[in-house]
Amino acid sequence: MENAMFCYQCQETAGCTGCTRAGVCGKSPETARMQDLLVYISKGLSEITTRLRSEGKEISADVDHLITLNLFTTITNANFDISVFYDRVRMSLKVKNDLLNKLENKERMSEAALWTADADAEFEEKAKTVGVLATKDEDVRSLRELITYGLKGMAAYMKHANALGFDDKEVNAFMQSTLAKLTDDTLAVNDLIALTLETGKFGVSGMALLDKANTTTYGNPEITKVNIGVGKNPGILISGHDLSDLEQLLKQTEGTGVDVYTHSEMLPAHYYPHLKKYKHLVGNYGNAWWKQKEEFETFNGPILMTTNCIVPPKDSYKNRLFTTGAAGYPGCRHIEGTLGEEKDFSEIIELAKKCPAPTEIETGEIVGGFAHKQVFALADKIVDAVKSGAVKKFFVMAGCDGRAKSRNYYTEFANALPKDTIILTAGCAKYKYNKLDLGDIGGIPRVLDAGQCNDSYSLALIALKLKEVFELEDINELPLAFNIAWYEQKAVIVLLSLLYLGVKNIHLGPTLPAFLSPNVAKVLVENFGIAGIETVEDDLKIFLG
Repeated sequence: MENAMFCYQCQETAGCTGCTRAGVCGKSPETARMQDLLVYISKGLSEITTRLRSEGKEISADVDHLITLNLFTTITNANFDISVFYDRVRMSLKVKNDLLNKLENKERMSEAALWTADADAEFEEKAKTVGVLATKDEDVRSLRELITYGLKGMAAYMKHANALGFDDKEVNAFMQSTLAKLTDDTLAVNDLIALTLETGKFGVSGMALLDKANTTTYGNPEITKVNIGVGKNPGILISGHDLSDLEQLLKQTEGTGVDVYTHSEMLPAHYYPHLKKYKHLVGNYGNAWWKQKEEFETFNGPILMTTNCIVPPKDSYKNRLFTTGAAGYPGCRHIEGTLGEEKDFSEIIELAKKCPAPTEIETGEIVGGFAHKQVFALADKIVDAVKSGAVKKFFVMAGCDGRAKSRNYYTEFANALPKDTIILTAGCAKYKYNKLDLGDIGGIPRVLDAGQCNDSYSLALIALKLKEVFELEDINELPLAFNIAWYEQKAVIVLLSLLYLGVKNIHLGPTLPAFLSPNVAKVLVENFGIAGIETVEDDLKIFLG
């Protein structure tokens, strides 16, 4: 039977092989196909921008941002609204055709660069032919998709930096030239392996840009205790990753009697000095993204999704769920606003005033704010702890959380770690252990939370700083192990960035990516020591020697 769709870009893909009838995420086959078409058109558009650059012509920031947002909207759990993809396909085709007319050399252009249409029926027919399986060779397909998912993750970092007024022309040019190369059938497996590592190199640049954007705008994160209880005022819950949206919401809710709570990956917003000054940013409500059906229900007030991690909402709160930016869901109200434009959140605020205060689901505090500058300030204390033997090893347990029961492994692993070890984390994977009572070592908490998955750059900088402090030649000589949980495409670019930095023996779980063919997986294992996870007991024996 012919597949209705094919998607295997996330960890929860059906049977760890691919979603063929509907997405495990809730994505419809029709939406999946239109996302495939948008990526295909973005490749053709990128081929034209790359050629124009080679002819010495400037590409506008608007075009760069269009391609970046195209990729970002196709990330897992970001946008389920098929009308958005029709609109973005039309917009991208218009821009592509306008730029094509400016091109001097139109020889040997790919079908993706030349294809045009103006009817929905044509879009639908084309979408059936340009998905993942259009590449027949399994290893070439695997590497093309690995690179594509890395670029999607890079696009997420770039979009957040762009929202704060920061950009990098070299990263934009690389993203586009690489998208163009993915249409080139003359590139063999070895060429694509080299391109994969180069993607990791520019992944580091993209993460560095976002770190600069966040810290320049909001200050360097500080050690902070975050309330996980609730107050008596009505509230708005903000989820996703976009700090710019949060700042605008905080400004517009000031003095209204409405409190603002963060959810999931927005938790680290509490660590930034500029955002902490808003007294009505009162706490974090709930856990990682996958629990939102229960937690959005009990929150009682409106919810604003700023980026990915949407779970298809229940009817009981769907009328309280708003989206903005790259996020979208059919039937939910969308708050418009382009880069640099002030968004109007008045509709959400007025709804909040009519809603009950959130229902309390837990009490207490959690501690975070251990980004690179804060950890560097503790460097002497940490080095002394290592030299004295009080700290034997660091474990990087960054990445994503998810609903699979197999992810309980990470809670069990954290609990089982010896008390002379420290966990370095970023991303929503932290919710598997950030509320455990793991204690401290000489005043240093045993879980050091650097922030969002978007803040994984901090963990790389911390590792490089430790390498420098201990005067080591190789980052892999550090008492540092990587046991990372992954879910979607931002985790892919983090992985490629770590490989570019020379990190080896990374363990990935709860499963290895379905998009890795046996041969590509073999390359990663043999050259970089990539491994999966087994039992907690067996893995501790490996990690602790």
